Amino acid sequence: MTKQTRGTARIGTLVPFTNTNLEPDLMLMAPAGVSIHVARLGGYDVDEIPDANQMAALGASDIDEPLRLLSGAHPDVVLYGCTSATLAHGVAFDHDLAARVEAKSGVRTVTAAGALVAALQTLGVKRIAFASPYVASLNDQAIAFLRERGFETVSRADYPTALGNYGQGELSPDMVFELGMQAFRKEAQTLVLSCTDMRSVEVIQRLEEATGRPVITSNQAMMRKALDLLGLKSSMTEFGQLLMDR
Repeated sequence: MTKQTRGTARIGTLVPFTNTNLEPDLMLMAPAGVSIHVARLGGYDVDEIPDANQMAALGASDIDEPLRLLSGAHPDVVLYGCTSATLAHGVAFDHDLAARVEAKSGVRTVTAAGALVAALQTLGVKRIAFASPYVASLNDQAIAFLRERGFETVSRADYPTALGNYGQGELSPDMVFELGMQAFRKEAQTLVLSCTDMRSVEVIQRLEEATGRPVITSNQAMMRKALDLLGLKSSMTEFGQLLMDR
């Protein structure tokens, strides 16, 4: 039987224009009847390494036109689908961006960074292991962001080489699994994999089995928060404790 793909709710998503993994991840995790609608964001140089400066530029870029076009689909909730763009600016900026999108769209809004925080709060954890495909300076900002929200990073893994905008999305699930395992330490209560273009969703179950800890990824966290706002439940079992704990 074909999965029902529309009729229950519409999730609108603002996604960086080089990101190729957020959309398929959301479609994998969406419950029956929930459809995904996307508008793409610019504001950064595709040929530059997505470092703190590039991601700060993306976060500060004008989103009015993409949001206007996305609003044409009449979404029930809007996701801002780049974690690092607001991590690079800090907690206050992330909150203000969500409020601005909500005011302009007229619907509830979830940022990827805010969704990570909400996921950590849902699981009731404080000590995390952290991994991402970001450059080390951007990881520093991400960890500072999470520290400001009350979470201690007890271990981390930086990717050994600087990845371009397409390189982050081209990491295989096996590479993501290895990166997560490099970050994990037993004192961590959960493993956080940050980046909406990294293929983390596909290895959540493997990592939870290997570590014995819940795993949080940017895209999974956004889906959880979106479903909470929509009052919907997920029957998925392969995307970690966060989506099962409903």
